[in-house]
Amino acid sequence: MALLFTLDPELTPELRAEIIDLWTAVSNAGGAVGFVPPVTAELVRPTAEKQFAGVTEGPDRLLVGSEPETGRVAAVVFFEDQRFNLMTHWRLLKRVMVSVEAQGRGYGRELLAQAELLARQWGLSGLRLTLRGGQGLEDFYARSGYKEVGRVPGAIRTAPGVEHDDVTMWLELR
Repeated sequence: MALLFTLDPELTPELRAEIIDLWTAVSNAGGAVGFVPPVTAELVRPTAEKQFAGVTEGPDRLLVGSEPETGRVAAVVFFEDQRFNLMTHWRLLKRVMVSVEAQGRGYGRELLAQAELLARQWGLSGLRLTLRGGQGLEDFYARSGYKEVGRVPGAIRTAPGVEHDDVTMWLELR
């Protein structure tokens, strides 16, 4: 069943907690969203609060996908503004997350399609995202039209001696 999307929902304490719980679970399942397992909600919270501040104080935006049957948050992405006049025509997608329980239901594809639809409505020229190489994510994003446009070898260190490429992908909207 399709997700119900909300753009810029009120970031109530309950919604913040639900997103932090999702972020923690995704991280602990190996998701490349800024942490290496094991993590706790207490470890994720300061980073999440900085991300939330970009939405509440502007100019960032938040897209939340909820499961229609339960109302639970199942997918999240932040549209991050670069806060630089020469880059106002595109946005960086940050923290693309789908709940662990909902993996394999097509929610990630739905989330990216909704993000693209919004970006086109806003008149943006493109969407950019970065990912941790070696996780199979390049193919996932390519199926949604993203193309690899840059790669920094070994830029992400997840453990001593364990390095991953920092990959930049771009979705052209013009």
